Amino acid sequence: MSESLCSSGGIFQALNGNVYGNGTRTLVLSHGFGTDQTVWHHVVPFLACFFKVVVYDLAFVHPGVYGAAAGKYSDLGGYAEDLVRLLDGLKVKRSIYVGHSMSAMIGCLAAIRRPDLFEHLVLLSGSPRYLNAKGYTGGFDEPAINSILQSMRANYSGWVHDFAPTAIALNNTSALMEFEHSLGRIEPEIAVSVAKTVFLSDLRWALPEVPVPCSIIQSRKDIIVPASVSRYMKRKIGNGTSKVKILRTQGHFPMLTAYPLLLDALKGTI
Repeated sequence: MSESLCSSGGIFQALNGNVYGNGTRTLVLSHGFGTDQTVWHHVVPFLACFFKVVVYDLAFVHPGVYGAAAGKYSDLGGYAEDLVRLLDGLKVKRSIYVGHSMSAMIGCLAAIRRPDLFEHLVLLSGSPRYLNAKGYTGGFDEPAINSILQSMRANYSGWVHDFAPTAIALNNTSALMEFEHSLGRIEPEIAVSVAKTVFLSDLRWALPEVPVPCSIIQSRKDIIVPASVSRYMKRKIGNGTSKVKILRTQGHFPMLTAYPLLLDALKGTI
Protein backbone atom coordinates (compact mmCIF):
# COMPACT_ATOMS: atom_id res chain seq x y z
CA MET A 1 0.00 0.00 0.00
CA SER A 2 1.33 3.40 -0.95
CA GLU A 3 2.37 5.97 1.64
CA SER A 4 -0.45 8.32 0.59
CA LEU A 5 -3.02 5.61 1.22
CA CYS A 6 -1.47 4.66 4.54
CA SER A 7 -1.48 8.26 5.72
CA SER A 8 -5.05 9.00 4.65
CA GLY A 9 -6.14 8.34 8.25
CA GLY A 10 -9.53 8.72 9.82
CA ILE A 11 -12.32 6.92 8.03
CA PHE A 12 -10.02 4.50 6.21
CA GLN A 13 -8.68 3.08 9.46
CA ALA A 14 -12.03 3.27 11.27
CA LEU A 15 -13.67 1.12 8.61
CA ASN A 16 -10.70 -1.25 8.33
CA GLY A 17 -9.91 -0.20 4.78
CA ASN A 18 -7.53 -2.25 2.66
CA VAL A 19 -6.08 -1.81 -0.81
CA TYR A 20 -4.89 -4.63 -3.06
CA GLY A 21 -3.17 -4.49 -6.44
CA ASN A 22 -1.37 -1.73 -8.28
CA GLY A 23 -3.58 -1.02 -11.27
CA THR A 24 -4.05 2.48 -12.60
CA ARG A 25 -7.84 2.32 -12.20
CA THR A 26 -9.52 2.06 -8.82
CA LEU A 27 -12.22 -0.52 -8.14
CA VAL A 28 -14.19 -0.21 -4.88
CA LEU A 29 -15.99 -3.24 -3.43
CA SER A 30 -18.67 -2.50 -0.82
CA HIS A 31 -20.47 -5.33 0.97
CA GLY A 32 -24.07 -5.60 2.14
CA PHE A 33 -25.99 -6.38 5.32
CA GLY A 34 -24.77 -9.31 7.37
CA THR A 35 -21.26 -9.48 5.94
CA ASP A 36 -17.99 -7.57 5.96
CA GLN A 37 -15.26 -6.97 3.40
CA THR A 38 -14.14 -10.62 3.54
CA VAL A 39 -17.22 -11.59 1.54
CA TRP A 40 -15.21 -10.58 -1.55
CA HIS A 41 -12.34 -13.00 -0.89
CA HIS A 42 -13.05 -15.14 -3.97
CA VAL A 43 -12.92 -12.23 -6.42
CA VAL A 44 -10.28 -9.87 -4.98
CA PRO A 45 -7.22 -11.91 -6.11
CA PHE A 46 -8.37 -11.84 -9.74
CA LEU A 47 -9.52 -8.21 -9.75
CA ALA A 48 -6.29 -7.08 -8.07
CA CYS A 49 -4.39 -8.23 -11.17
CA PHE A 50 -6.02 -5.43 -13.15
CA PHE A 51 -7.16 -2.78 -10.66
CA LYS A 52 -6.25 -1.06 -7.45
CA VAL A 53 -8.97 -2.72 -5.35
CA VAL A 54 -10.32 -0.89 -2.31
CA VAL A 55 -12.33 -2.83 0.27
CA TYR A 56 -13.71 -1.62 3.58
CA ASP A 57 -16.35 -2.45 6.18
CA LEU A 58 -19.65 -0.68 6.57
CA ALA A 59 -19.98 1.02 9.94
CA PHE A 60 -22.27 -1.59 11.50
CA VAL A 61 -19.42 -4.12 11.45
CA HIS A 62 -17.62 -2.07 14.11
CA PRO A 63 -19.81 -1.33 17.14
CA GLY A 64 -17.58 1.52 18.28
CA VAL A 65 -17.98 3.31 14.96
CA TYR A 66 -21.69 2.62 14.61
CA GLY A 67 -22.52 3.37 18.25
CA ALA A 68 -20.66 6.66 18.24
CA ALA A 69 -22.99 8.02 15.55
CA ALA A 70 -25.98 5.70 15.43
CA GLY A 71 -28.30 8.51 14.35
CA LYS A 72 -26.14 9.09 11.31
CA TYR A 73 -26.87 5.58 10.11
CA SER A 74 -30.64 5.77 10.52
CA ASP A 75 -30.75 6.01 6.74
CA LEU A 76 -28.34 5.01 4.00
CA GLY A 77 -27.16 8.58 3.54
CA GLY A 78 -24.80 8.18 6.48
CA TYR A 79 -23.08 5.25 4.79
CA ALA A 80 -22.87 7.24 1.55
CA GLU A 81 -21.16 10.04 3.49
CA ASP A 82 -18.59 7.51 4.76
CA LEU A 83 -17.93 6.30 1.22
CA VAL A 84 -17.36 9.82 -0.07
CA ARG A 85 -15.02 10.61 2.85
CA LEU A 86 -13.11 7.38 2.31
CA LEU A 87 -12.55 8.07 -1.39
CA ASP A 88 -11.58 11.67 -0.72
CA GLY A 89 -9.14 10.51 1.95
CA LEU A 90 -7.54 8.11 -0.51
CA LYS A 91 -7.48 10.83 -3.18
CA VAL A 92 -9.42 8.54 -5.49
CA LYS A 93 -11.05 9.97 -8.59
CA ARG A 94 -13.30 8.31 -11.16
CA SER A 95 -13.59 4.95 -9.44
CA ILE A 96 -15.53 1.89 -10.52
CA TYR A 97 -17.82 0.99 -7.66
CA VAL A 98 -19.35 -2.44 -7.00
CA GLY A 99 -22.01 -2.29 -4.29
CA HIS A 100 -23.76 -5.41 -3.03
CA SER A 101 -27.27 -5.39 -1.56
CA MET A 102 -27.66 -2.27 0.63
CA SER A 103 -24.39 -0.93 -0.78
CA ALA A 104 -25.92 -0.68 -4.24
CA MET A 105 -28.08 2.23 -3.15
CA ILE A 106 -25.28 3.59 -0.95
CA GLY A 107 -23.26 3.94 -4.14
CA CYS A 108 -26.15 5.64 -5.93
CA LEU A 109 -26.51 8.20 -3.13
CA ALA A 110 -22.77 8.84 -3.08
CA ALA A 111 -22.67 9.31 -6.85
CA ILE A 112 -25.52 11.81 -6.69
CA ARG A 113 -23.58 13.81 -4.08
CA ARG A 114 -20.19 13.51 -5.78
CA PRO A 115 -20.36 12.32 -9.39
CA ASP A 116 -16.70 13.24 -9.86
CA LEU A 117 -15.72 10.24 -7.70
CA PHE A 118 -17.34 7.61 -9.93
CA GLU A 119 -17.06 6.55 -13.53
CA HIS A 120 -19.30 3.48 -13.27
CA LEU A 121 -21.59 1.88 -10.69
CA VAL A 122 -22.16 -1.88 -10.57
CA LEU A 123 -25.32 -2.55 -8.56
CA LEU A 124 -25.19 -6.18 -7.40
CA SER A 125 -28.35 -7.70 -5.88
CA GLY A 126 -29.52 -4.22 -4.96
CA SER A 127 -32.95 -2.72 -4.42
CA PRO A 128 -34.28 0.80 -3.89
CA ARG A 129 -37.23 -0.51 -1.87
CA TYR A 130 -37.97 -3.90 -0.32
CA LEU A 131 -41.62 -3.28 0.56
CA ASN A 132 -44.27 -3.81 -2.08
CA ALA A 133 -46.13 -0.69 -3.15
CA LYS A 134 -48.78 0.20 -5.71
CA GLY A 135 -47.27 -0.59 -9.10
CA TYR A 136 -44.06 -1.87 -7.54
CA THR A 137 -43.00 -5.33 -6.37
CA GLY A 138 -40.24 -5.08 -3.79
CA GLY A 139 -40.55 -8.66 -2.58
CA PHE A 140 -41.98 -8.16 0.91
CA ASP A 141 -45.23 -6.96 2.44
CA GLU A 142 -45.33 -5.08 5.73
CA PRO A 143 -46.32 -8.09 7.87
CA ALA A 144 -43.37 -10.06 6.48
CA ILE A 145 -40.92 -7.28 7.37
CA ASN A 146 -42.44 -6.95 10.83
CA SER A 147 -42.14 -10.71 11.33
CA ILE A 148 -38.44 -10.61 10.39
CA LEU A 149 -37.72 -7.78 12.82
CA GLN A 150 -39.70 -9.45 15.60
CA SER A 151 -37.83 -12.74 15.09
CA MET A 152 -34.50 -10.94 15.19
CA ARG A 153 -35.43 -9.22 18.46
CA ALA A 154 -36.81 -12.37 20.08
CA ASN A 155 -34.01 -14.82 19.24
CA TYR A 156 -31.26 -13.40 17.10
CA SER A 157 -29.11 -16.53 16.91
CA GLY A 158 -32.15 -18.61 15.97
CA TRP A 159 -33.13 -16.12 13.28
CA VAL A 160 -29.59 -16.18 11.86
CA HIS A 161 -29.67 -19.98 11.68
CA ASP A 162 -33.00 -19.88 9.80
CA PHE A 163 -32.30 -16.89 7.56
CA ALA A 164 -28.84 -17.84 6.28
CA PRO A 165 -29.93 -20.86 4.19
CA THR A 166 -32.77 -18.82 2.70
CA ALA A 167 -30.39 -16.07 1.60
CA ILE A 168 -27.71 -18.44 0.26
CA ALA A 169 -30.39 -20.56 -1.48
CA LEU A 170 -27.96 -23.22 -2.70
CA ASN A 171 -26.49 -26.38 -1.26
CA ASN A 172 -23.15 -24.74 -0.64
CA THR A 173 -21.90 -25.62 2.83
CA SER A 174 -18.89 -23.32 2.85
CA ALA A 175 -20.90 -20.29 1.69
CA LEU A 176 -23.63 -21.05 4.20
CA MET A 177 -21.19 -21.40 7.08
CA GLU A 178 -19.38 -18.22 6.07
CA PHE A 179 -22.54 -16.11 5.87
CA GLU A 180 -24.07 -17.55 9.02
CA HIS A 181 -20.87 -16.86 10.95
CA SER A 182 -20.59 -13.33 9.58
CA LEU A 183 -24.23 -12.51 10.26
CA GLY A 184 -24.01 -13.99 13.74
CA ARG A 185 -21.05 -11.78 14.67
CA ILE A 186 -23.10 -8.59 14.43
CA GLU A 187 -24.37 -7.33 17.75
CA PRO A 188 -28.11 -8.15 17.82
CA GLU A 189 -29.27 -4.62 18.63
CA ILE A 190 -27.18 -3.23 15.80
CA ALA A 191 -28.37 -5.93 13.40
CA VAL A 192 -32.01 -5.10 14.14
CA SER A 193 -31.36 -1.39 13.67
CA VAL A 194 -29.60 -1.91 10.33
CA ALA A 195 -32.21 -4.38 9.09
CA LYS A 196 -34.95 -1.87 9.92
CA THR A 197 -33.09 0.87 8.06
CA VAL A 198 -32.61 -1.32 4.99
CA PHE A 199 -35.97 -3.08 4.78
CA LEU A 200 -38.02 0.07 5.41
CA SER A 201 -36.02 2.36 3.11
CA ASP A 202 -37.56 3.82 -0.03
CA LEU A 203 -34.92 5.23 -2.33
CA ARG A 204 -36.82 5.00 -5.58
CA TRP A 205 -36.60 8.79 -5.80
CA ALA A 206 -32.82 8.55 -6.12
CA LEU A 207 -32.71 6.44 -9.27
CA PRO A 208 -33.57 9.20 -11.78
CA GLU A 209 -30.89 11.37 -10.20
CA VAL A 210 -27.99 8.93 -10.63
CA PRO A 211 -25.62 10.78 -12.98
CA VAL A 212 -23.13 8.04 -13.94
CA PRO A 213 -23.43 4.86 -16.03
CA CYS A 214 -24.69 1.81 -14.15
CA SER A 215 -24.68 -1.94 -14.60
CA ILE A 216 -27.20 -4.03 -12.69
CA ILE A 217 -26.25 -7.63 -11.86
CA GLN A 218 -28.61 -10.02 -10.15
CA SER A 219 -29.16 -13.74 -9.66
CA ARG A 220 -31.96 -15.27 -11.69
CA LYS A 221 -33.74 -16.20 -8.46
CA ASP A 222 -33.21 -14.20 -5.28
CA ILE A 223 -35.80 -14.42 -2.52
CA ILE A 224 -34.64 -11.06 -1.14
CA VAL A 225 -34.68 -9.12 -4.42
CA PRO A 226 -37.11 -10.22 -7.16
CA ALA A 227 -35.87 -10.08 -10.73
CA SER A 228 -38.50 -7.43 -11.47
CA VAL A 229 -36.53 -5.00 -9.30
CA SER A 230 -33.58 -5.03 -11.70
CA ARG A 231 -35.89 -4.18 -14.59
CA TYR A 232 -37.45 -1.38 -12.55
CA MET A 233 -34.02 0.04 -11.72
CA LYS A 234 -32.99 -0.05 -15.37
CA ARG A 235 -36.09 1.90 -16.38
CA LYS A 236 -35.74 4.50 -13.66
CA ILE A 237 -32.00 5.22 -13.53
CA GLY A 238 -31.71 8.68 -14.96
CA ASN A 239 -28.67 8.55 -17.24
CA GLY A 240 -30.32 6.11 -19.65
CA THR A 241 -27.23 3.94 -20.02
CA SER A 242 -27.87 1.21 -17.45
CA LYS A 243 -27.65 -2.43 -18.44
CA VAL A 244 -28.94 -5.56 -16.71
CA LYS A 245 -27.11 -8.87 -16.43
CA ILE A 246 -28.98 -11.81 -14.92
CA LEU A 247 -26.70 -14.53 -13.55
CA ARG A 248 -27.78 -18.10 -14.14
CA THR A 249 -27.78 -18.94 -10.46
CA GLN A 250 -29.87 -18.29 -7.39
CA GLY A 251 -29.38 -16.70 -4.01
CA HIS A 252 -28.42 -13.28 -2.74
CA PHE A 253 -24.65 -13.83 -2.56
CA PRO A 254 -23.19 -14.71 -5.96
CA MET A 255 -19.76 -13.56 -4.81
CA LEU A 256 -19.81 -16.59 -2.47
CA THR A 257 -21.80 -19.13 -4.44
CA ALA A 258 -21.23 -18.29 -8.12
CA TYR A 259 -18.13 -16.13 -8.25
CA PRO A 260 -16.94 -17.40 -11.68
CA LEU A 261 -20.25 -16.19 -13.14
CA LEU A 262 -19.90 -12.90 -11.29
CA LEU A 263 -16.36 -12.39 -12.54
CA ASP A 264 -17.48 -13.09 -16.11
CA ALA A 265 -20.25 -10.52 -15.73
CA LEU A 266 -17.82 -7.98 -14.31
CA LYS A 267 -15.35 -8.58 -17.14
CA GLY A 268 -18.11 -7.82 -19.59
CA THR A 269 -19.05 -4.68 -17.70
CA ILE A 270 -15.90 -2.95 -16.48
